[in-house]
Amino acid sequence: PFAMVLERKVRPRMTISIFFKIMLLSLFEPVIDQNLYYTGMKFTTATFSTAMSNILPAITFLMAWTFRLERVNIRRLHSQAKVVGTLVTVGGAMIMTLIKGPIIGLPWTKENTHAQSTSAANQQDPIKGSLMITAGCFCWASFFILQAITLKSYPAELSLTSLICMMGALQGTILTLIVERGNTAIWSVHWDTKLLAALYGGIMCSGLGYYISGVIMRERGPVFVTAFNPLSMVIVAIIGSFILSEQLYFGRVLGAIVIVIGLYLVIWGKSRDQISFNPDGDQVAPIDQQTATTTSNVKETTSNHDHELVNVSRVIPADEAV
Repeated sequence: PFAMVLERKVRPRMTISIFFKIMLLSLFEPVIDQNLYYTGMKFTTATFSTAMSNILPAITFLMAWTFRLERVNIRRLHSQAKVVGTLVTVGGAMIMTLIKGPIIGLPWTKENTHAQSTSAANQQDPIKGSLMITAGCFCWASFFILQAITLKSYPAELSLTSLICMMGALQGTILTLIVERGNTAIWSVHWDTKLLAALYGGIMCSGLGYYISGVIMRERGPVFVTAFNPLSMVIVAIIGSFILSEQLYFGRVLGAIVIVIGLYLVIWGKSRDQISFNPDGDQVAPIDQQTATTTSNVKETTSNHDHELVNVSRVIPADEAV
């Protein structure tokens, strides 16, 4: 309803090409990516799957570079900052996930007495799980790349989000009917945490998340959006420490600091992109260089003009001058 009212004047006409892109978007992210990720988590562990999902910024950066959605000139300092910042962000997320270190004693935290849940031995298949999670990350990165391309021809973020969620729900229903045929118990709805998780995932993660990423992507590109993905681990660690009284490890704090440093490098590099390139994509010089060049041109023009006046005065005869 919000998309129909708020974007009725800016929503472009639907074409076959745009509809095909929307179908691919709904197939990449809500359907294939989530199913591959959750299935891969079942074959591995939650910690391992979280660490694997942090390769998303690196994959998105390579794909955006390949499709010329991200300007990279390795000779320029700001491009080097974007590359290094992406790698540092991924490294910080890996540190948060894989390295614990000593416990940081905080007054509001308590010792975790609950045993960590592990999968059954017959369900462990790290190779299959790793391949599924990696394929899911490629689908997730492809979603961001295709979303950036689609927004160029369909610049209505809220309408695009609504169509992606609708098509994703339809495709997910068809896939469930095929895979879970005969299992009617999965369609039963109960007022429990499963229903709350489904509502939160659909409204906040998919609906609101797609819209916000689309708005930012039009201005900054897909690399800028996915660079903040590891920051969610930092937020979860902080909220979990206060609300759930979870223990805070030194490895998480160190990884959070590394992530912030990497994000600063990426943001600085993207801000320099706005200065080095004009809206049409042509390369321009910085402001100080433009000012110096303009001053030099003015001086040169003035000097040439004076020289022409001197030459003219020399060729005028004396009697005519009198």
